[in-house]
Amino acid sequence: LLTVSSALVALQSCQCLAWKPHPVVEWGAQSQHVVAGYSDGTVRVFSVSRTEMELKMQPHAVALTAIAYSADGEMILSGGKDGLVAVSSPRTGMTVRVLADHRGSPVTVLQCTRKQYRDFGVAGGELWLATSSDRRVSVWAADWLKDTCELLDWLSFPAPAGPKGHGSLPPSLAAFCPWEPGTLVYVGFGVEREALFYSLRKKQVVGKISLPYFATSLSLSPAAPFIAVGFGERLLRLLRCPASDAQDYAGHDDAVHLCRFAPSGRRLLTASHSTVLVWEVTGG
Repeated sequence: LLTVSSALVALQSCQCLAWKPHPVVEWGAQSQHVVAGYSDGTVRVFSVSRTEMELKMQPHAVALTAIAYSADGEMILSGGKDGLVAVSSPRTGMTVRVLADHRGSPVTVLQCTRKQYRDFGVAGGELWLATSSDRRVSVWAADWLKDTCELLDWLSFPAPAGPKGHGSLPPSLAAFCPWEPGTLVYVGFGVEREALFYSLRKKQVVGKISLPYFATSLSLSPAAPFIAVGFGERLLRLLRCPASDAQDYAGHDDAVHLCRFAPSGRRLLTASHSTVLVWEVTGG
């Protein structure tokens, strides 16, 4: 895949990647796909099994900053440096919806999760969220087959005056909480260095965990109540909830800009400037 993508997209840089959920199995073989967002505003879908690009779309006029598949894998959500979020179909190659709610601030996170019908009084088979670098989070309920997408909640987190320019501030990051349905976790530049738990049902912050620094990366385990938080101080912290027990780990050569739990929750991948580490997660 690396060889194919570098040959096909030699003049553009890849800004974000996402795996397609639930690979389709045909005749005993897995058909895996990955979607990539590029600096020229294009989205490309690659087949891992065939090591080739299958689709190219251009839903954006600026560089992409976040990308995700919908929970059912039928749609691709992409966010740009200008704050626009596009919803595109990998089957037709068409962009079916563009959302401008985060316009003016780069999209930092896109995430989708399944939900039960009418969990929050709205129709749709999944929830998805978008986070932008100005500390805003929007949460949506969607039914892609019926072409419906409804805003469920809008969060805006306060912060003191900071240095000018988004690049000089810690990123705004949010994720749905796998072990607490209807809850999301947020970290970002703010009044305090903390992780916030926000309930979509109660429409309020229901918990806080103090952090030693402002976070640069965030991941929640899908299998156990663990949160991984990376910091610019070359530190990784593993938090067990709700007790908030914390374990700190060194070993990175720079800011921990990426941490990601495996689907099993038993491994954690972290990355800094030139170091990629794989951790074994014990306990449950």
